[in-house]
Amino acid sequence: MPTAQITAVGTYVPPGVLTNADLEKMVDTSDQWIIERTGISERHIASPEMATSDMALEAARRVLEQRGISAEEIELIILCTVTPDMLFPSTACLVQDRLGAKRAWGFDLVAACSGFIYGITTAAHYVQAGTHKKVLVIGSDTMSRIINYKDRSTCVLFGDGAGAFLIEPGPEGEGGFIGFHNEIDGSGGDFLKMPAGGSRMPASHETIDGAMHYVHQEGQQVFKYAVRKMEDCCRTVLAQHDITIDQVKILIPHQANRRIIGAACEKLGLAEDRVLINIQKYGNTTGATIPLATADALAQGKIQKGDYVLFAAVGAGLTAGANLWRWAF
Repeated sequence: MPTAQITAVGTYVPPGVLTNADLEKMVDTSDQWIIERTGISERHIASPEMATSDMALEAARRVLEQRGISAEEIELIILCTVTPDMLFPSTACLVQDRLGAKRAWGFDLVAACSGFIYGITTAAHYVQAGTHKKVLVIGSDTMSRIINYKDRSTCVLFGDGAGAFLIEPGPEGEGGFIGFHNEIDGSGGDFLKMPAGGSRMPASHETIDGAMHYVHQEGQQVFKYAVRKMEDCCRTVLAQHDITIDQVKILIPHQANRRIIGAACEKLGLAEDRVLINIQKYGNTTGATIPLATADALAQGKIQKGDYVLFAAVGAGLTAGANLWRWAF
């Protein structure tokens, strides 16, 4: 059985920036309030003409450039998003066409903030099964389109962006995918959702007037679940493979809230210098946070070949998961 390896990382964020000072003019909040509760200072916001597929395409192109391959070598595109360009066709189809990945099939994967973790889990298994040699996993979200900028509990949290990994087979013993632990708890679905826009509650004057096409969140419920599950999933995947937390070089967590990350790491006994936190400059970009954080970790020299890297996320659903990889480049 081949080993699945991450062989390239590419990211994109739109140039527009929304700062905490900007938000002070839009809603009853302050820079201090936002930083103390979330750790966020600014977030990137897509221009009106930019959609999720546009950002995903840029991230994908950067992966291909970094790896030095053509789009026609890609065999599968897994696009992790909760803000598709439209319900159908899938955003993966739109990216496949514009990228020129003529040999690829693909699909959208919807798991909210856990989407990229689920995406790389899926890609690793396709590669390990021997059926695919080049799988492109993209996390891309334009969260600004589904945020109510009159609701200070949610509008301060989210930004837009995209990131991608290329997953390929590699020789056994040279690093790669070690294992995963993913789970869902649908009983918590009401705590974080966009109520309208689907078959249950299609668009109408009532849903629009009631602001039902925006993110609705019960923050305390999500916070408690996120801290508990991020720790649980990390411990479970490490225990499954007899790896201790001390052997992990770096944890790259989903960037939802700095306090969530801090609380989970305290429970894990992980010092902050072994955790990548970049929420201050991007906010919560949902499917894009893991690749954006990975790119920053690489740029800062925090990941070297052979290092154990732990990825973890919690999101709407409720969803949670962790992946353990040994870095291959």
